[in-house]
Amino acid sequence: MSPSREDVVARGVEIALDIAPDLPQLHGDRKPNGMGIGLAMNEDVMVCVVDDDERVRTALARLLKSAGYRTSIFPSGQALLTEASQFNGAVTVVLTDLRMPGIDGMALAEQLAAAPVPPSIVFLTAHGDVPAATRAMKDGAVDFLEKPVREEDLFDALRRAAARSREQIARHHQLGELRERYGKLTPRERQVFSLVVSGMINKEAAWELGIAEKTIKVHRARVIEKMGAQSLPDLVRMAGRLGIPADATPSAEDVSSPGPHRS
Repeated sequence: MSPSREDVVARGVEIALDIAPDLPQLHGDRKPNGMGIGLAMNEDVMVCVVDDDERVRTALARLLKSAGYRTSIFPSGQALLTEASQFNGAVTVVLTDLRMPGIDGMALAEQLAAAPVPPSIVFLTAHGDVPAATRAMKDGAVDFLEKPVREEDLFDALRRAAARSREQIARHHQLGELRERYGKLTPRERQVFSLVVSGMINKEAAWELGIAEKTIKVHRARVIEKMGAQSLPDLVRMAGRLGIPADATPSAEDVSSPGPHRS
């Protein structure tokens, strides 16, 4: 007789998480946190489980799939890194052990942080300590969980991590749109953009560029229109995200394209 879904989930929790004895057991129609109504909410989330213990990887994958998450398992940090490029643009959470042969969890998180859209990181380990947890959180991890861990704590951490991943993706898309708008500005409009966000009034910008104040007003209006800015403060925020210098007079070549800037 094949085991029930509840039996598989419960066994997965027991093996993978070394679950605390006071954790409510699954029976009847009871579903763990993150299941039921949350299934649909989790369907767009990819959880990458990284652990050198095959039993842990398999059991966690079963548990996460039962909660509606898409999962992918990796025996090492290096194995994940070889496929990391495919996660760009998708809501992704990396659930990783801390101590592993080769690339450990900390080093893995550092390398993933360099991606255009870094995945959210959640550590799940039996080897946690205060310095490790402090460093992980300082480096941007969403959570640092120690075994034994309660199921509800795991799912809460995954929900927070997925929310952060969605925010990262949204900011990345917004930055792409800003760069596209900026690319449509003429070299002169980019010069005016930089001078305006630096705080110069029209008369000062006109003197700086050696053109008429009326011409500055025309360029400024076009910049605001093309960038889709609602106000000068809005334009200043856009400049900050694009990495446009506002402390010096740029040449047309200097502002031909914005420098690298992470959202």
